[in-house]
Amino acid sequence: MLLLLISVGITVFLIVAALMLLLSGKDAVDARLMEISAPPPPISPVIVETPTSGLARAAVGITSIFKPIRGIVSGSDEDLAYRLTLAGFRKAEHVEIFAATKMLLPVAAIVAGSFFGDNMIAAILVGVVLGFIAPDVVLTKLISRRQGGIRRALPDALDLLVICMEAGLGIDQAMARVGEEIRMTSPALAEEFQIINREQRAGKPRLDAWRSMAERVDIDFVRQFVAMLVQTERFGTPIANALGQFSDTLRTRRTQAVEEVAAKAGVKLLIPLVFFIFPMIFVVALGPAIIALHKLFSETLK
Repeated sequence: MLLLLISVGITVFLIVAALMLLLSGKDAVDARLMEISAPPPPISPVIVETPTSGLARAAVGITSIFKPIRGIVSGSDEDLAYRLTLAGFRKAEHVEIFAATKMLLPVAAIVAGSFFGDNMIAAILVGVVLGFIAPDVVLTKLISRRQGGIRRALPDALDLLVICMEAGLGIDQAMARVGEEIRMTSPALAEEFQIINREQRAGKPRLDAWRSMAERVDIDFVRQFVAMLVQTERFGTPIANALGQFSDTLRTRRTQAVEEVAAKAGVKLLIPLVFFIFPMIFVVALGPAIIALHKLFSETLK
């Protein structure tokens, strides 16, 4: 029975893959004809990044096997690359590894669910759903954790930036120094400052480098910070004073957020108190009295 189910699953998968290849064959032929008839593109200095690690090469091999259904399983590569960038994974091989993981987990769930005997169908269905959703859940968690770390470290980093600028450093040198100082406390924000420094050294305009950081991080505070820097750069206002006021505003917002969480704690504790703690208190407080009354009434009736 187990071999029959496995063979049926493999047969269905092969049939679906063959149908998708047949349906997409015409588009592939048309694209190839247009590529042949088009003039040769000019030579570009851009170097295509190739996978370097063994894990990345294995992931590329897996994704090439499941290429017809890759878009359905993992979505477009552009959106996936942007989400991985938000989580701090910027290499091209990370996209391949994530896509291969998302394709292999449901297959592993099918194989593992086949050992559950009578509950095999339910185990396979649950495993496939969890295997398909788990990578996205983990990636979302990593994005939230990285954004939260940057959000918490930004006010202190701005204070250090103000101190460096008041000591005589320019905005670029101050960002590079602050990136070195906060490497231990906030590696994500330090990495973003270092990326800005490298982009400016490569010739990218300062305003474009700041806007690129806001797009990479996707945090409201960072977008406001970049907008403030763009305004001060455009109108020539003192950057140190603007940074000091902005850091005070961020610290006030952070304090208000903590106070909001503390105010919600009482409401969140209400349900555990009512359903778990109060019944135990009643049992401890009234239990001995009930036992004593039971003994008293039983002796009286005798």
